[in-house]
Amino acid sequence: MTIEHFDVIIVGAGLSGIGAGYHLQKNCPDKSYAILEGRESLGGTWDLFRYPGIRSDSDMYTLGYSFRPWKEAKAIADGPSILKYVRETAEDYGIDKHIRFGLKVKRSYWSTPEARWTVEAERANGEAVRFTCNFLFMCSGYYDYDKGYTPDFAGIERFKGRIAHPQKWTDDIDYKGKRVVVIGSGATAVTLVPEMAKEAAHVTMLQRSPTYVVSRPEEDAVANWLRRKLPAKAAYGLTRWKNVLFGMYFFNLCRKNPEKAKEYILNNVREQLGPDFDMTHFTPHYNPWDQRLCLVPNGDLFESLKEGSASVVTDHIDSFTENSIRLKSGRELEADLVVTATGLNLKVLGGLDVTVDNQPVEFSKTFNYKGMMYSDVPNFASAFGYTNASWTLKCDLTCEYVCRLINAMDEKGVQQCTPRNTDPDMDEEPWLDFSSGYVQRSIHMFPKQGTKMPWKLHQNYARDIFSLRLGKVDDGVMEFSNPTETRPRLAVAAAE
Repeated sequence: MTIEHFDVIIVGAGLSGIGAGYHLQKNCPDKSYAILEGRESLGGTWDLFRYPGIRSDSDMYTLGYSFRPWKEAKAIADGPSILKYVRETAEDYGIDKHIRFGLKVKRSYWSTPEARWTVEAERANGEAVRFTCNFLFMCSGYYDYDKGYTPDFAGIERFKGRIAHPQKWTDDIDYKGKRVVVIGSGATAVTLVPEMAKEAAHVTMLQRSPTYVVSRPEEDAVANWLRRKLPAKAAYGLTRWKNVLFGMYFFNLCRKNPEKAKEYILNNVREQLGPDFDMTHFTPHYNPWDQRLCLVPNGDLFESLKEGSASVVTDHIDSFTENSIRLKSGRELEADLVVTATGLNLKVLGGLDVTVDNQPVEFSKTFNYKGMMYSDVPNFASAFGYTNASWTLKCDLTCEYVCRLINAMDEKGVQQCTPRNTDPDMDEEPWLDFSSGYVQRSIHMFPKQGTKMPWKLHQNYARDIFSLRLGKVDDGVMEFSNPTETRPRLAVAAAE
């Protein structure tokens, strides 16, 4: 077996992995790198999900990369447009030439004497492939790509119609002229319902409990005006900051004055649906931003409800029958097609097994450092976006910081950087402060956060700029060790 060596290995060729490639090329131009992608194409989420109407639930001026302006008219973009943007970015910067497709990373082993990771991947046919690297950067997302979450519904095996999960959507799923029930109330459900309602006989959104839904214009009028008046990069930067600051303001309003935020959101829904609509379907029992808000561009969900092509039912499922879903209230919803938009299965670091000096790492027992690294795990980082803002905002900062860290090791003449928690009085908190079901089902598997910086997550872009872009890399918590002169000779390729 031939083992290739790279300075950095990036796992995942999605939105964050392509961004990582760009930042490495720009900030660490002398470092070699490869991107290992388990699938046969790049794009991550935006290549995997193919369900009707798929779109961003964040504006593209913040979901887009800091270094590549979004130039389309739509701020809330559809999935194919986002995938095109990611692919063009990879091609234009030559990042695509560094991608190794069809390699699912399974295991990684760190050796302190050699100051390197050994990374094991598998091809679809089971063939094992190994690489070594000095720094391992996980950009594999936070959910299981192989399987979405579907509850154990009673009697589901009796249903004679088709049942589909959005994560496994295929082109042969026919809903034209059919009765459709979409189970769920999250971002996927509110996207599917208005899109399917255009051709289905009727679409019912069946939710166990309501979600806060906000409507925004599909196009950002200010952004489009700025783009006509200013160079693309300047217009993009101004729009990006406009949206970042508004998002921070609204999130803080929700946390500090939840009743006022709730009133604002519900008044917006009532204005869209009219005074006679039953508002209980859009009035959650929790406060705004205790769970992620759902965004509907141009109020398309509300339009389909007003037109009667779609409806919403709030109830619990008792069981499936041959042709319907029976509810706890006794009501039955007849269906030809049921779409289980019931969520994702979260997965820590794509299910990667990690060993440090022959000791397996239990990530649930680690502390998360600056939202990207893990206590006592050297030369290892992961990209994870914000829960209250666009994913890419945090990933861009994470990529910049990783590059700063790699360069700092070179300047110090060391091969290893390891975050160490030496504060015995620091308490632990859950990694994510979210009440959503998909988080609560899996939170026990994830790292903890601390109650003090740099172990505390603030979900605040402005604060993270000071911490990650401007703050000291050598902060007293990051331990730099393993001097370069002790490093053993390493061939780029070795036969095993």
